[in-house]
Amino acid sequence: MPKFDVSKRDLEGLVGKEFSVEEWEDLFLYAKCELDDMWEENGEIYFKADSKDTNRPDLWSAEGIARQIRFALGFQKGLPKYEVEKSDVVVYVDEKLKGIRPYGVYAIVEGLNIDEEALKQMINLQEKVALTFGRRRREVAIGIFDFDKVKPPVYYRAAEKTEKFVPLGYDEEMTLEEILEKHEKGKEYGHLIKDKPFYPLLVDSEGKVLSMPPIINSEITGRVTTETKNVFVDITGWELNKVMLALNVVVTALAERGGKIRSVKVIYPDFEIETPDLTPKEFEVELDYIRKLAGLDLSDEEIKDLLERMMYEVELKDGRAKLRYPAFRDDIMHARDVLEDVLIAYGYNKIEPEEPKLAVQGRGDKFVEFEDAVRELMVGFGLQEVMTFNLTNREAQYNRMNLEFGKDYFKNPPAELVEIENPISPKWSALRNWLTPSLLDFLSQNTHEEYPQKLFEVGKATLIDESRETKTVSESKLAVALAHPRVTFTEAKEILDSVMRHLGFEYELEEVEHPSFIPGRAGRIIVNGETIGIIGEIHPEVLEKWGIEMPVAVFETFLAPLYKEPYL
Repeated sequence: MPKFDVSKRDLEGLVGKEFSVEEWEDLFLYAKCELDDMWEENGEIYFKADSKDTNRPDLWSAEGIARQIRFALGFQKGLPKYEVEKSDVVVYVDEKLKGIRPYGVYAIVEGLNIDEEALKQMINLQEKVALTFGRRRREVAIGIFDFDKVKPPVYYRAAEKTEKFVPLGYDEEMTLEEILEKHEKGKEYGHLIKDKPFYPLLVDSEGKVLSMPPIINSEITGRVTTETKNVFVDITGWELNKVMLALNVVVTALAERGGKIRSVKVIYPDFEIETPDLTPKEFEVELDYIRKLAGLDLSDEEIKDLLERMMYEVELKDGRAKLRYPAFRDDIMHARDVLEDVLIAYGYNKIEPEEPKLAVQGRGDKFVEFEDAVRELMVGFGLQEVMTFNLTNREAQYNRMNLEFGKDYFKNPPAELVEIENPISPKWSALRNWLTPSLLDFLSQNTHEEYPQKLFEVGKATLIDESRETKTVSESKLAVALAHPRVTFTEAKEILDSVMRHLGFEYELEEVEHPSFIPGRAGRIIVNGETIGIIGEIHPEVLEKWGIEMPVAVFETFLAPLYKEPYL
């Protein structure tokens, strides 16, 4: 979670009121932060804020925390207003950047009065947004420049690796290639563009380099000081909506310092946009839903007041709240997200716990008991149980399995994958939709162990289901993998036969062509006319991609179609 330092004096100047240190411990909670540490330096008190929400980059600076507290305390209510005045500045985006780093969005903020604390927060916000929200600059990289040293129009273009400029912190020119090899930021982030045919470069009309996204700014324009009054903000990345959100976060933070926001026209080869776009976003929620889940007897007006203190514009109509909320937020995806804001404004510490008044006797879920019975059965067959992660990635679920993403392979795996919008790591960027890749991953990490290796897992696969509120469903599955020099389809089928016999089901096998399996040695498992799984010998190309040198036979099946009582 992002941690950053803020000055008590600076925070109170932005909020407009002084507080005791003890009061600040509670105030940080309004901004979804905790006071992690406190110290005194040169007669000034500093706090270390520990943010508890990776989806709220607008709260990762003194400006964002102060704004949230100002509204939560009722000093302001409703939607924060930011005026955006059009400028005549244009940025042209090079078509050659499409496969390199395709999107750039920009803004100008004028009339700033930057002191040392404001400068620290500006740098901090750049770093935290790029590091956490931007996935170490892969998705979002930020540059802030002294606008008075920039001569528009500006060009975001693909540059030859031999082009030169003076990088920030240096006093001599270096080629773009040298920067990646010698500059500390080039060494740290060079892998993001090193294999590209061209490198991104942001230059003005005089050919002056502003930056080499996402690596380093130039020394000439990229050094912002307390003397800087007007800044040019540059955000680059791979997804337009992400870079737009990051731009909104940065410019509104600067506006909290008294800056005036001016927009920039960005011209792409096939479209053009005006940035930033601070148009409020909209959402709608049922008031009874808020009351029910909050467990609080709140009137409509009380809910409205709490939401207005969390920066919503609220219109009550027919038992619903029509909401407009700031463009620097992108975390409102469900009514529960609105509920959380209501409870933050109300105060979690004010909620009185109540003992449940239900006279019931608990027992285990019957389907969970069935899953446990299947586990006992598999252990009885001499198989070793493994428990692997539900989180995985598209590479493991499709590419390493010789599969084409988006194509339905008889439900193993289905055509779609539930992917995480802001994954912490590319390795954990999706929820698996079948278990076999997880077992192969396990085998690949245990090639030094003795064979035969006979594994099974009873685990969850997450599938897309548009009929459900969450648009997803977690299905229980059984997967078995057998690895040794003489393993065959027949050995896997013998275990499948025994499973079906013990569970009291008859099944059929129908030969199929499936890229993950050797042709002629794969079949779909059919129960009551429905395909519930697949069995076969893993294709040598798949084994090679996983680094497995032994033959592997597997089967995988959904468990829900095999559930009935008694289980065994």
